[in-house]
Amino acid sequence: MPVDRPTLPPVRLPSEAELARDALAAPLLARAVRLARWAGPATRVGPGGELADEQLPAAAEVLDLGDELSEGDGEAYASEAWRVAVDTGLVEVDDPDDADPDAEGHVTTGEQLGVLTSGSPQDILSLWLDALDVVFADATAPVLDDLAAAISDDGEIDLDSLDWDPELEAEFLEGVLGNLYLLTLAEGGGEGPVPLPVLAASMIVPDDMGEPTDDILEQVSEAMMRLDDQFRLLEPIGLVSYVPVDEALMVEDAEDASDASMPVDEEDVTRYGMVRLTPLGLYGIRSRMLEAGVDAPAVGDLADKDAHALLDGVAHFPELSARAETEQWLSSRAPADAARELLAAARGTDPGAPLRRLHCQQALSLVGAEAESAVREVLDDAELGGLARVWLAELGAGDVPPPPESMIFWLAIDTIAAQLDAEGEPDELQELVEGLVGQHSGFFEVAWRVEHPATAEVLEAMGRLHRDRTASKDARKAAFKARSRG
Repeated sequence: MPVDRPTLPPVRLPSEAELARDALAAPLLARAVRLARWAGPATRVGPGGELADEQLPAAAEVLDLGDELSEGDGEAYASEAWRVAVDTGLVEVDDPDDADPDAEGHVTTGEQLGVLTSGSPQDILSLWLDALDVVFADATAPVLDDLAAAISDDGEIDLDSLDWDPELEAEFLEGVLGNLYLLTLAEGGGEGPVPLPVLAASMIVPDDMGEPTDDILEQVSEAMMRLDDQFRLLEPIGLVSYVPVDEALMVEDAEDASDASMPVDEEDVTRYGMVRLTPLGLYGIRSRMLEAGVDAPAVGDLADKDAHALLDGVAHFPELSARAETEQWLSSRAPADAARELLAAARGTDPGAPLRRLHCQQALSLVGAEAESAVREVLDDAELGGLARVWLAELGAGDVPPPPESMIFWLAIDTIAAQLDAEGEPDELQELVEGLVGQHSGFFEVAWRVEHPATAEVLEAMGRLHRDRTASKDARKAAFKARSRG
């Protein structure tokens, strides 16, 4: 059976236009845009392109952040937004004279500012991804207290004294966001937030560990505190919706902190931080995964592909995602033409063919009665005739010819092969196997002769699945005969 499967389940994303609107509404990007429109040749910046200190109060006033901020917070927001504006090209800062360390740069409008009014949704999303890169870099930078402690007497930063590895920090946060992406998809596309302890533990606690040790719990606690800081930074760019850790839980004692990292009272779990990827966040993490070469499919990727690509592509999708992908594919095709294309793609003797035929049958059910004429065309086809009869019977169609015995057994082998490929050996398959054997006396005496590429493999699986010892033994004997015949 095929083993080449998508690394991740498919994500269902809003349209690019909706995502672009979300991107423009992200607080941090909106602030960066506001500052870019405010800036001009008279704006003073330092040699590194940062806003000069005397400009920060005016910049904070432009942002109109309200009166609830503590003193200095507005200027910090302005400084952060300015950095995003510069690094994404919303504003351009000409390099100052390198010979003069105190020289100031010259500010001009950046080309990217025009994207906001004349660019496509894809252009806006590209700008947002650039902003996300800026925030991600900030989130993986050293903690300010640690950075301050590493400044030597001459004002230089002693990087060697920092317990900080930029590559490891970035790798850890990428892993956290990847796990959050998976957990979000498992929760049905982002409807439920993930507790911060669960997310931290997913990176720290080994899968095969029973009761976590005190050392592991302490590592989880430390990871939680770091993630709390990082998600506070990532929320304003629109990546996540985040409920921070309750400050009352912040404790100095390591043992207490370890205990706090693993709450047992479900009613209090929100006090330990809750995070959820937004639809824009799902788009952003998927984009970063694709850039890194990760197979991260999205519903709609196959809409313009042929039927063979569709049936292979949805082979291991969850049921709802496979249905949504198929509906999109069908929406742009005439029903009868789509049915014929699907049936043609379902043929084959390769290992993936049984599962293609199963998904072909499911796709035809979405076409409905308009597929009947195309389905009747394959009633005499050795590979599709059984599928066609089952589909017509489920439709309630009349005048369906009875299948010959050879077609019944071929379809039985094909169906089990498809189920084995789709789900391994679930309980439902055990019931199917026992039902087939019970309905046909001497099932294995006939089954081993079936001309199907998966006959021997299916019979071996039936031997494992059937709970009756005699039937199990007969299945294994039949599998041996099938292999010997080949």
